[in-house]
Amino acid sequence: MVQKQQAGEFAATLIKDGMIVGLGTGSTVRFFIEALAARINSEGLDIIGVTTSNKTSSLAKSWGIKLASVDEVPKIDLTIDGADEVDYQLNGIKGGGAALLFEKIVALNSEKNIWIIDESKYHDVIGQFPLPVEVVPYGSHQLLQRFLAADMQPTFRRTMTGERLTTDAGNYIIDLHLNRIAHPKSLAYFLEQTIGVVEHGLFLNTVDEVIIGGNQPTLISNTKPSC
Repeated sequence: MVQKQQAGEFAATLIKDGMIVGLGTGSTVRFFIEALAARINSEGLDIIGVTTSNKTSSLAKSWGIKLASVDEVPKIDLTIDGADEVDYQLNGIKGGGAALLFEKIVALNSEKNIWIIDESKYHDVIGQFPLPVEVVPYGSHQLLQRFLAADMQPTFRRTMTGERLTTDAGNYIIDLHLNRIAHPKSLAYFLEQTIGVVEHGLFLNTVDEVIIGGNQPTLISNTKPSC
């Protein structure tokens, strides 16, 4: 938790007056938003936030951060988001907070993307964290069976009460328990060609820099191509 806070607070120092900032989703981003709000209040920064989930919108509003939708801004200068897992080539898995679709839309419309993580999420190969796949409800059981036949160990993500979780866009999430994703680009292509899949949690060639929390946060730049 300390590294998450360190990463979030460091990321807040990168925001400049007048920026349009993408606000990600998750526990690490919460620290970033709190630190950003403190800077806005103490320094009088003029910042507009573009959020990736209803949960983030509520949090940002509670801190008094001005918000706009992705369709109301000409561009997003910088997006700060978390990641559930990142490999050494900066391929990532995101979607643990069920916001992968909106996160990917905001990332696509950002001039720069930075992820903030703790060192436990930085691995040589991704796949230990279940890969989220957002799917339309209609035919979702058939998709589950298809993933099961492909030995992807799929499960519907469920709420605390046992119901299928519904995303902000009204879709379901099927988590694939793969343990190891040796060829993320090939898997991404397979999922993108599968009818009924809205989006997947593989974020490839997306992030520019990753901040790993610490007393002296580590900044890693994306200089290697995705495999």
